[in-house]
Amino acid sequence: MTAKKKKAEGKVECSDMNCPIHGQLPTRGIVLEGVVVSDKMIRTVIVQKNYFIKSGKYERYRTAKSRIPAHNPPCIDAKTGDNVQIEECRKLSKTVSFVVTKKI
Repeated sequence: MTAKKKKAEGKVECSDMNCPIHGQLPTRGIVLEGVVVSDKMIRTVIVQKNYFIKSGKYERYRTAKSRIPAHNPPCIDAKTGDNVQIEECRKLSKTVSFVVTKKI
């Protein structure tokens, strides 16, 4: 039975070893919340976090953003526009060191 058939039935079985819930991936450190802005990569999403920075010279606040690549396990399957929580883990690839833990 393929993953698409299981998903259509509503039963998604996670066999991903890099899943923090069903696999053996320990999480540690930073916990962030953000919005998924891209899900074009396989099992990876880009999460954007917006925040404010104070400018000392002008005594004003300006907006800034961080775009963080995170592993997206098949049991969570976050899509573009979802609010998610990501947690820091060991390096999974050259750029990925966070994993999606839940949708908010």
